[in-house]
Amino acid sequence: MHNILLNGILNYNTALFYAINDGMDNSVFNSIMPILTNFGSLIAWSLVCILIFLFGGQYGKKIAILGLLALFLSSAAVLVLKYIIAEPRPFLVLNHVHLLTTENDYSFPSGHATASFAAAVAIGAKYSFIIKDKAYKLIYPLLVFATIICFSRVYVGVHYPLDVVFGAIIGIVFALIVLRFEDKIFEGKISNKIGLKKIINVNIAKKLKNII
Repeated sequence: MHNILLNGILNYNTALFYAINDGMDNSVFNSIMPILTNFGSLIAWSLVCILIFLFGGQYGKKIAILGLLALFLSSAAVLVLKYIIAEPRPFLVLNHVHLLTTENDYSFPSGHATASFAAAVAIGAKYSFIIKDKAYKLIYPLLVFATIICFSRVYVGVHYPLDVVFGAIIGIVFALIVLRFEDKIFEGKISNKIGLKKIINVNIAKKLKNII
């Protein structure tokens, strides 16, 4: 019974992969998705956090640290799972894959999906933007962007749908854990030992002016 259920899920996973990767093939996506998919990487989101740290003021430094923690903890979990499960990329085992980029490591779970959702939740939950005098959480557009990144990973042929779904779940879980323990991160003994308060209180803009 369990094998039948598992095979059914895997078959649906493959069918949905083909529906996105081949069934939605068009010239616009072929141009956009290979570029867009790179913005979901750990490096790309780490750079976003670094920019927030440098130019976001004292509050931004805290958010950047939370974002980096969520990113690196979730990415470490993904790395472990990839080598335990060792699932080959779809283009290595399936025929007629519409491949627009290549990846060398294992497929499950998706690191890009994990990083995108970890950053979207950790950063988006702490910022708001105003439209017509009404405040909206930044998390909503960031979650939409993270979902597009997930779609791009399947479209370019390097992930199955389940890869990105589980990657997204891992990213969200670790981001929520980091946010849950925010006070302990900045007020605890470890924070004092590594000097987080001093780092947050440093006026980077002033130091950069002095260097220039």
